[in-house]
Amino acid sequence: MSGLFVVFEGGDSVGKTTQVDLLSRWLDERGLAHVRTRQPGGTEVGTELRRLVLDPAYGDVSPRAEALMYAADKAQHVHELIAPALERGEIVISDRYVLSMIAYQGAGRELAMDDIAHFGWWAVGGLRPDLTILLDADPGDAVARIAEKDRLEQAGIDLHHRARAFFLDQAAADPDHFLVINARGTREDISSQIRQRVESLLPG
Repeated sequence: MSGLFVVFEGGDSVGKTTQVDLLSRWLDERGLAHVRTRQPGGTEVGTELRRLVLDPAYGDVSPRAEALMYAADKAQHVHELIAPALERGEIVISDRYVLSMIAYQGAGRELAMDDIAHFGWWAVGGLRPDLTILLDADPGDAVARIAEKDRLEQAGIDLHHRARAFFLDQAAADPDHFLVINARGTREDISSQIRQRVESLLPG
């Protein structure tokens, strides 16, 4: 695939959506074709799955069922949206991807992480990002900023601490494909760091 695949990861309320917006605007200004999306969601199938896994009204969804729904969302996402855009040579910006699934269903939910990682990457056909941007912040501070929490945000601060530790471990193990940024910096400084790294990956 000839495009560029950029993923934003991190805890809740760390500014991922804001930075996706700013990166998308910068790419527009440069006339670079790109697709932006979020997981779960981004496709009709994904939107329904997002509603099922995040709405507290559905009650106690089992960890295995939750993980399988996330995997289904990612499989459809790659098939319908991500892979075709990359084949066209476009840039894909995704708010969350497979590492979020492993972090929250494996490290967070205490399922076997090897199992989660195996079928998570299987679901996307092994497609890995060219760059993962990790916006890092203390989970206690981030989750406290959200007035109306979805079911995962209500799950407890320990889950979010375990997920954060997982993200940081992954970044430390593969620095060539990660950019870790303190999410409590100014949005302009964060955006500048992201643009510099993305620009270094663009052809020409």
